[in-house]
Amino acid sequence: MDVRISPSRVRGTARAPPSKSYTHRAVLAAGYADGATVRNPLFSADTAATARAVEAFGGETERVDGDWAVVGFDGDPRTPADVIDCANSGTTMRLTTATGGLVEGLAVLTGDASLRSRPQGPLLDALGQLGVRADSTRANGRAPLVVGGGTAGGTVSIPGDVSSQYVTGLLMAGAVTDGGVEIELTTELKSAPYVDITLEVLEAFGIEASVVGGDDSEIEAAGAEGFAVAGGQTYAPEGGSYDVPGDFSSMSYLLAAGALAAEDELVVEGAYPSAQGDSAIVEILESMGAAIEWDRADGEITVGRSDMAGIEVGVADTPDLLPTIAVLGAAASGTTRITDCAHVRLKETDRVAAMASELGRMGIETEEKADELVVYGGDPEGATVRGHDDHRIIMSLAIAGLVADGETTIEGAEDVDVSFPGFFEALSALGVDLVET
Repeated sequence: MDVRISPSRVRGTARAPPSKSYTHRAVLAAGYADGATVRNPLFSADTAATARAVEAFGGETERVDGDWAVVGFDGDPRTPADVIDCANSGTTMRLTTATGGLVEGLAVLTGDASLRSRPQGPLLDALGQLGVRADSTRANGRAPLVVGGGTAGGTVSIPGDVSSQYVTGLLMAGAVTDGGVEIELTTELKSAPYVDITLEVLEAFGIEASVVGGDDSEIEAAGAEGFAVAGGQTYAPEGGSYDVPGDFSSMSYLLAAGALAAEDELVVEGAYPSAQGDSAIVEILESMGAAIEWDRADGEITVGRSDMAGIEVGVADTPDLLPTIAVLGAAASGTTRITDCAHVRLKETDRVAAMASELGRMGIETEEKADELVVYGGDPEGATVRGHDDHRIIMSLAIAGLVADGETTIEGAEDVDVSFPGFFEALSALGVDLVET
C-alpha cells in the first residue's frame, strides 16, 4: 500500500493506541501465569506474534470485547509442536527465546527477512551460560534459533548496549526457574526505561525482581550493574487482570503533527504517566519551542503549531524517538543533533541511515555518523519516499508530509499495522488530506 499526503493542518482530539511494549510483556506474563485478562491491549501484527508464541508454549489467547483473555501455561511451557513465527517482531523473538530455553525439548523461532537479520547472539550466549541449548541455525547469531533443554537458573554476563530486551526475556523466564537468574552487565545499559517497563509489569503480576546498582532516581534501571530475579515465583496479577497504558512512542507522531501543523491546537488523550521513556517527547518538544501542556491527572496533552528550533538530544534510552525527532528537526530552524544512536541501527531497519536517506529525498540536508544523526533544518519538499518496511519510518515521514511543499507519497505504508493500526485513519480524522492506493 502507498499513501499520498498533501500539505495539511490538523485539529481536534486524538487518542494514542495502547502501548506495544506493555502489551508484549503483559500477554507473555499472562502466559507464564495460570491465566489473566490483559485489558485495553494493543492488537497489532507484533503483539499478535507474542500471543501466537504463548499458544505455541501451551497457552490459549482470545480477544474478548477489546481485551485479551489468556489461559497460561503456568510457568511450565511445553515443547512447541511447530516452528514459532515471530514475523517482524524483535520483541517477540527476544522475550520468547528465553521462554523456549525452559522447554524440555527444543523450540525453533524464526521470522521475516528483516527479523532474521537482527542480532540475537548475546541472548543465545547468555542462555548457554544457564545450561540451555541455544543455537543459531546459520551459526551467525541470527534467526532461525533453536533453544531448549531447560535450566535451573544461574548467573549470566551479557552486554547491555545491544538490546535491553535480552534482559527482559531473562528476567521473565528466570522467575519460574528453580534457582532464579542473576544478570551481570558487561557494558552500559541502553534503553533503560524499557527495563523499567518490564519491572513494572513483573511487579503487577506478583514477581519480585531487583536492580543491582543504578544511579538515577527517575529511571530505576539507569546505570545498573545488573539485575536479579528469584526463582520459584508465580505469576498472578491482582484481580486476575492487567490494564495496558497508552503508548508514548506512537503518541510522538500525533504530538509532532500538532507542533508542526495544528490549525489551532491538537489534544492527545490517553497520556497517563508510566515508566515509558518515550514520554521524553514532551520535554523534547518543549525544548524545541513547542507550545505544549501535559495534564497528567487527566492524561491529556495539548499542543499547538509553533516556530521550532533545533536542539541536541541523546536517544540512548529512547531509540524509537529518533525518526520523530529527525522530522521535527527537518522542519525546525537551525541544526538538530541526535546523539547516542548506534543501537538505533539495529531495529527493523537501520533507522539512522533510513531517515538520512528519506529526508534527503525531501530536500533536507543531513549528516550521518556512526553514533549520530545531524539534521539541518529547512523546508521539506514533497517527494516519493520509501517506508523501509518499518512502521516508525513510515509514520514519521507521514508527519513530514504535512508541512512539505507539495505532495508526498510513502511507498510500502502498510507496515504501520505493527504498532499503530488505524494510523492513517487517525490522521484523516484530524483533517489530513491523504489517499491510500
